[in-house]
Amino acid sequence: MKDLARRKGCSDALCIESAATTTEEIWRGKGNPIYPPALAELRRHGIGTPDNELGVSAKRARLMTREDYARFDYLIGMDSENLYDMKDIAGGDPEGKISLLLDYTDHRRSVADPWYTGNFTATWNDCEAGILGLWDFLARRGALPPGGKTVW
Repeated sequence: MKDLARRKGCSDALCIESAATTTEEIWRGKGNPIYPPALAELRRHGIGTPDNELGVSAKRARLMTREDYARFDYLIGMDSENLYDMKDIAGGDPEGKISLLLDYTDHRRSVADPWYTGNFTATWNDCEAGILGLWDFLARRGALPPGGKTVW
């Protein structure tokens, strides 16, 4: 998403963050870096390279907090387990801010999980489709700059 915002010239106007819903990636109080095969897939697409770093090398997992619900306009999960955990952490979803990434496509389902499949390309393809669909959704709603600063 950060790469798309950068390519569209909106990266300074948007706040895009990632957060875990479980402690699996938080070890001894320190978040894990991006999983090496996932980083390799990003680099195959030009992200995480010297020309397009986007903070990838410094990325560390952090936990979602209840405050994130108030802070962000959109909270996007990758699978149904994420949705359940996100709603639990947020204390519900009274404003309808929580959704699946692929809800913004014609294929409403969970993103392919490379932890189980080992197929990082399928995950990339799902994420790309979802991000483009989300971008179109936000554009139709007038939620992208210059129409105003949107944070998610």
